[in-house]
Amino acid sequence: MSADPQPDHLPARPDAVEVRRSARRRKSVSAYREGDRTVVLIPARMTRAEEQRWVGVMLDKLAAQESRRVLGDSALVERAAHLSGQYLGGRARPASVRWVTNQNSRWGSCTPAEGSIRLSHRLQGMPEYVVDYVLLHELAHLLVPGHGADFWRLLEAYPRTERARGYLEGVVAADRLPRVPPARGE
Repeated sequence: MSADPQPDHLPARPDAVEVRRSARRRKSVSAYREGDRTVVLIPARMTRAEEQRWVGVMLDKLAAQESRRVLGDSALVERAAHLSGQYLGGRARPASVRWVTNQNSRWGSCTPAEGSIRLSHRLQGMPEYVVDYVLLHELAHLLVPGHGADFWRLLEAYPRTERARGYLEGVVAADRLPRVPPARGE
């Protein structure tokens, strides 16, 4: 799999973004999908820099909402079974797989004794191959608790391990960047 076709069960990314400015709108920003494009509604007084920032925020927000709708906890359980069968010979069988909102420093966690896997809500809206990698990582912990050589050998079968790890490292790095307020007059 060298290309990244959009999976059938995830919504397509919009081809276009239309920004609509409103003089009546004072503070609020909202967005919605309209066919193959996204419409972002912003106050007319916003600067171009603020507009760009808010478009990015709203695209991420919509993607996360769509991901939650499409990939709920029951879909995670199905996805885990599929990944275990495809990459781990079906040996990893979690008792539960669910999204959680209390993991802000980890992407996922696993309790092998209970067979439970938890994925951070921060993964919602990320590319499917990234969510699959984190899920597969936690499934591997059901078989090998630590991060030793045996553990990493299990993940070698997944062809996007390095790409997904790089993506997650980029997200962490971006989160650590200082937030510079816009210059006056922008």
